[in-house]
Amino acid sequence: MNRSSILSSLFAMLLISQLLVTGAEADGNKSAMAERWTRPGDEQIRQMLTPEQYRVTQEEATERPFSNPYWNNKANGIYVDVVSGEPLFSSKDKFKSGTGWPSFTRPLVDDHVLKKSDWAWGMRRTEVRSRYADSHLGHVFEDGPKPTGLRYCINSASLRFIPVEQLEAKGYGEFLEQFTMKPQ
Repeated sequence: MNRSSILSSLFAMLLISQLLVTGAEADGNKSAMAERWTRPGDEQIRQMLTPEQYRVTQEEATERPFSNPYWNNKANGIYVDVVSGEPLFSSKDKFKSGTGWPSFTRPLVDDHVLKKSDWAWGMRRTEVRSRYADSHLGHVFEDGPKPTGLRYCINSASLRFIPVEQLEAKGYGEFLEQFTMKPQ
C-alpha cells in the first residue's frame, strides 16, 4: 500500500467512526427525551386526570367549545401534555380561531406532535397526538393563518399551561428565550 492509499483508508475510517458517534448521540438524545417525557400506567393516569381529561386524552373525546380553560387564554407561556408534561405548543403561536378551542399555527416541538389519519364521523380528518404519552390532543386543519396555513385545534383537557414566569422553575427553561427575544 502506498502512502496515499493509507491516508485515504484512515480518512474513511475516521469519517465512518464520526458518523457512528453522531448517530449514537442522536439516538441518545431521543432516548433521553423518552425518559424525560414518559407515559404513566393506566391506573396512575386515571388517578391523576379528571374524568373529562381522561375521556379526551385516552378515549379520543372532544370537549365542549367555549367552556374550556384555555380557549381564551392570552397569557404568555407554553402548553404541555397533561399526562406526560412534554412541551407541545407556545402562546406565541396561538391565535383566535373563533372555534372555542385553543388554536395554534404550529407545534412548539415538531417531534412531540404526531399526525394520524382519522376517519371517524364519516369524514377524513388529521388527528394529532402527543409522541411520548400518546394522548389525543385534537385535530389539525389546513385553514389556519399565515405563515403555516395550519390550525391545530386542541382540547384544553389535553393540556397544562405553564406561564412564562414559571418555565425555569417547572423545568422548561430552554423555552424562555422565545419570550425574551426582542423582535428584529
